[in-house]
Amino acid sequence: MASQEHLDKMQLRQNYRNLWHTDLMGTVQADAPYCCLALWCGPCVSYLLRKRALYNDMSRYVCCAGYMPCSGRCGESRCPELCLATEVFLCFGNSVASTRFMLQDEFNIQTTRCDNCIIGFMFCLQQIACIFSIVAMIVGSEEIQEASQLLSCLADMVYCTVCACMQTQHKIEMDKRDGMFGPQPVMAVPPVQQMSRIDQPIPPSVGYAPQTYGQPYGQPYGYPPQPHQGYPVAGYPPSNYPPPAYPPSGYPK
Repeated sequence: MASQEHLDKMQLRQNYRNLWHTDLMGTVQADAPYCCLALWCGPCVSYLLRKRALYNDMSRYVCCAGYMPCSGRCGESRCPELCLATEVFLCFGNSVASTRFMLQDEFNIQTTRCDNCIIGFMFCLQQIACIFSIVAMIVGSEEIQEASQLLSCLADMVYCTVCACMQTQHKIEMDKRDGMFGPQPVMAVPPVQQMSRIDQPIPPSVGYAPQTYGQPYGQPYGYPPQPHQGYPVAGYPPSNYPPPAYPPSGYPK
């Protein structure tokens, strides 16, 4: 049941649409001092990042963030600080990965193809180094043994470097979460508009140019009213109206 739930979470994580604020290739440039700190003091940094990911509320701590079979079975509720310290020192890789999964699930962050390639290369290199070590132990060849030692050293260097970059990536993402890069852009609220009611003789002019009502018929809006000329207008009707030959002869009266 737990393994199926874990697989479902991994499948759901592939559909996330948000991206990390900084990818693994850009972490050294984004925060080089913290990357060096994570390289030389990896477990300590992992402890601080997990605590920060929990918003400094250690009552929410679960071993490996609930992603491993041992989660919730190690007495975390009685002494979460000691359990977290044990996790980061004895299961350092799992502690880094668990913090990463926590942030991805919280902010719907997907892992880019470049990050997947780097992480996959790290795992493949470790597997190759392990295979060479087994072959060297079986065959007993000094050349293969030296090659396996070189591969193991290279795999350890890549592992430590990738973990340091991952932890720097997590730190930058939480800096963004905590508003250390400035406030997030907020969409402007549109102005309040009023709707005309039945009891309003004149509708509101919010968003429109003010209009003058009550002008004479035929007078366009925006023009000054013409002076009153009186009625009827002088010269109307004309003096020769109707014409003398109107109506024509033979027209029924």
